[in-house]
Amino acid sequence: MKLAADALADYLHFLRVERQLAQNTLTSYERDLKSYLHYLQEVEQLQSLNQTERVHILNYLKHLREGSRSSRTAARHISSIRSFHQFALRERVTDRDPTVHLEMPQMEKKLPNVLSVEEVDVLLGSPDTSKPSGIRDQAILELLYASGMRVSECMDLDAEDVHLAMGFVKCTGKGGKERIIPLGQTALRACRAYLEEARFELLKPDKKTDALFISQRGSRLTRQGFWKLLKHYAQKSGIQKELTPHTLRHSFATHLIENGADLRAVQEMLGHADISTTQIYTHVSKTRLKDVYTKHHPRA
Repeated sequence: MKLAADALADYLHFLRVERQLAQNTLTSYERDLKSYLHYLQEVEQLQSLNQTERVHILNYLKHLREGSRSSRTAARHISSIRSFHQFALRERVTDRDPTVHLEMPQMEKKLPNVLSVEEVDVLLGSPDTSKPSGIRDQAILELLYASGMRVSECMDLDAEDVHLAMGFVKCTGKGGKERIIPLGQTALRACRAYLEEARFELLKPDKKTDALFISQRGSRLTRQGFWKLLKHYAQKSGIQKELTPHTLRHSFATHLIENGADLRAVQEMLGHADISTTQIYTHVSKTRLKDVYTKHHPRA
């Protein structure tokens, strides 16, 4: 299916240049669509993209389910496939769109893992700040919890993006959209300590970088590098919950809403395009309130 491969290359170029999607998003689209086109060619034995029928797509989704993929994964695949076929029709690679009237699977509602305020305190206090790397790690943890940034956004920060005097951080989110997030005094103190005491110690004489957070090798710290650090600090803190870099983002949003923050303000700080995405944290907050009631009310 050479035409399909060419159409996929053109589509990814369109997403990169016209839509300006982040590299992680592009990688997901490419992975999903390569899997889909491979299925059409190898299983359905189609010779061209124009032969694709609605039944072929339904068969592919059944194939995903049989592989124990979640409804969330299936929904993401449908979104990729639908967008790709619409592009192919618009560019006249095909003469019809087989995804018309294709329904999204019913999504199971999975509430995100959230740390309690006490668990956050223990985690953020776990780095050894007698070492430059510990000062750096505390600054990262404080910044993630204070801002709700995605870990990729945090790792992409340059030193000039944190404005200590003004009390905010400027980050670039999905689609290249910039947003300004205010920071509290604790996070600002941790960032100031890192910038004034530790960052220069981590830089190597033969390396030059604008990156805010520096690895032991003197280059920009990666998401994977921070993920390893976080697992170490979770173990050190004795936290039994599943802990990922996104957990601090979830905790940031939930704790704000529990303390009466406006949903629109939280949406803006998180960089959500749709407020319905932010509303999940109101459900988390209600669930936590119910747990507190059940645990502490004498007649619960």
